[in-house]
Amino acid sequence: MLRSFLIGLVAGQRGMTPLAVIATATRRQEIAPHLPLQELMLNPIIAAGTAAMAAAEMAGDKMKTAPDRTVPIGLAVRSVTAAYAGAALAPRDKRVLGAVIAVGAALASSHAGLAARRWSMRRFGQTGTGFVEDAIVFGSGLAVSNPSLVSHQA
Repeated sequence: MLRSFLIGLVAGQRGMTPLAVIATATRRQEIAPHLPLQELMLNPIIAAGTAAMAAAEMAGDKMKTAPDRTVPIGLAVRSVTAAYAGAALAPRDKRVLGAVIAVGAALASSHAGLAARRWSMRRFGQTGTGFVEDAIVFGSGLAVSNPSLVSHQA
């Protein structure tokens, strides 16, 4: 259940990243495609599409007009992607619990992440802090969903 919690933290910062890293994990056979629509992620075009959506979100985050991650639609998207990713990373018999844990973590981390980002933006600016946050979020998401990427046994 730890992986479900951790992917929820990722979803709280970037809503599309969980789909991209789950697509990567599915294509790399780190996780089996048991969830509805997950087999679509085996298609390279669909997998690339999830990566493109994540990249577009990261690029949009650097814009002055970007809405806060805690606006209702942002929280809704984060909740959906967290639930899906949390279920995908949970043991088969605990997928609902994995989804619930991931959503809770995403909602909490959205608010905490926004507070931390606002503090860092006052000190270091929007663009630089956004790139640092993106690197942390994407790297963490990949590590959580694709543990063999960071394992010495890979």
